[in-house]
Amino acid sequence: MRTAVLPLSTPAARKGARTREVILATAVNLASRVGLEGLSIGTLADELRLSKSGLFAHFRSKEHLQYEVLSTARTLFIALVVAPALKAPRGEPRVRALFDRWLDWSQADFMPGGCLFVTASIEFDDRPGALRDFLVDGQREWLATLARAARVATEEGHFRDDLDPDQFAHEMYGAGLAYYHATRLLRDPKAPLRARQSLENLVALARA
Repeated sequence: MRTAVLPLSTPAARKGARTREVILATAVNLASRVGLEGLSIGTLADELRLSKSGLFAHFRSKEHLQYEVLSTARTLFIALVVAPALKAPRGEPRVRALFDRWLDWSQADFMPGGCLFVTASIEFDDRPGALRDFLVDGQREWLATLARAARVATEEGHFRDDLDPDQFAHEMYGAGLAYYHATRLLRDPKAPLRARQSLENLVALARA
C-alpha cells in the first residue's frame, strides 16, 4: 500500500515546518556559542528540553544537523545582508550597503557568540568533507558578490576603469574580518570607526 503524501498546506505540515524552524533557529544560536563542532543532537536536545530520539528523527546524525545549521545561516545571510543591499542603487551605494549589512550581521542578536561562518571556518578549514565544501562555496559566493558590486560600480562610472574587482573584493573582505576580530576578540570600541575608515580608504582608491 502506498504511503500518502501530506500536502504542505495542511495544518499538520505547517506545524511541522514551524517546529523545524524553531529547532534550527535554536541550533544556530547554540552553534554560535559552542562552535559547530560542539553542536550535537544531544546538546541541542538539552537546549530545547526535548528528547534526543525526537531530534534524531529530524536530523539522523550530527553531521546532518551541522549541515542544516549552516544552510539555515546561509539563508539568513542572504535574506538579511545580500537581498536588502542589492536593493540599493547600483554602483558605490550598493558596495557600501553590502559592507554595512555585513557589519550588522556579525553583531546579530540570534548569534550571541558571533558569526557562525567565521567560527566554522576556523574549525573546518583543514578538514575535508561536505561541511568544509559548503563553507568554501558560501565564502566564494560572497566574494563573488562583492566583486560583482565593484564591477557594476565601474560600469556606473563610480569606480575607475582599470579597477581589479576581485582585488577590491579581497580587501573589502579583509576589512570585514578585521572588524569581526577587533570587536569579538579585542573588544576594541573603535572597531566600527576603523572598519568604516577602511572602506572609505578602499573606495577612495577605487573611485574614477
